[in-house]
Amino acid sequence: MHNSVQYPIGIPGQKWTKQDVQQWRETTSVKRTYQHDVLPKIEALRATLDVEQYGALSYDTERFPLFALKTKSWCADKPTILVTGGVHGYETSGVHGALQFAKDNAQDFEDEFNIVIVPCVSPWGYETINRWNPNAVDPNRSFYANSPAEESANVMALVEQLGVPILAHIDLHETTDSDESEFRPALAARDGLDYFEDSVPDGFYLVGNTENPAEAFQTAIIKSVEKVTHIAPPDNEGKIIGSAVVQHGVINYPLKKLSLCTGMTDCMYSTTTEVYPDSPKVNEQECNDAQVAAILGAIHYLQKHA
Repeated sequence: MHNSVQYPIGIPGQKWTKQDVQQWRETTSVKRTYQHDVLPKIEALRATLDVEQYGALSYDTERFPLFALKTKSWCADKPTILVTGGVHGYETSGVHGALQFAKDNAQDFEDEFNIVIVPCVSPWGYETINRWNPNAVDPNRSFYANSPAEESANVMALVEQLGVPILAHIDLHETTDSDESEFRPALAARDGLDYFEDSVPDGFYLVGNTENPAEAFQTAIIKSVEKVTHIAPPDNEGKIIGSAVVQHGVINYPLKKLSLCTGMTDCMYSTTTEVYPDSPKVNEQECNDAQVAAILGAIHYLQKHA
């Protein structure tokens, strides 16, 4: 449905100028801090995981160092699982679900797998509760060569430096009410397009890969998560956020075409989680638990089938 509400920045029908981006950036503010919320949790894991700094954001290198967590018994002969969170910094359970898994579960699987966890890809977005980086660029549409998002470029460089193939990639996200109230209208305004209103699904869902859907892998994750939280139903057209539901709680995207995080490797198994934190049926801890359940469902499947 077309929405006539005009975003307050930019001229309708015209892409944003540098001045528009600057005006947008000036509307942002720090609402929580990476240094307080995230870095201490990473530091506390040094006894059980290898903590490696893989870069820093140029916006403020002291404030935004970037860290990855790796299982200690790393071996190039073992299959490698990549977990990413906070590609969209405002999606809170992506960050804290990744950290919860790192603290409570990662060690349990290090004899079978190498596991690398990047808990907060976009710390500026985390602090400002934003989907974009300060340049109004979406990191999760920027996983390609010569990326305009340094958040994405840093993660791609990290994965390349690992020097091992990635078997599976689980990218932790949320779909929030603010997607419709703020971020999609802003996107339309930035690109000089009309905004068409959509609905926010109430519940958890997954985004698989159109080119390699790995149906049984997705099913295993959904079964794991539905023990923790409810799964999003399709809308009246059999869709979730405009895409056809291909199985219970699962839609597919062309990952590489859209330059999504889970498309940055040629892994056999990939999924993007989508938790709905604004549901009255869940609380913050249950959202984190759902992210952990998704990772565990993926790993348990890989133990049997990979």
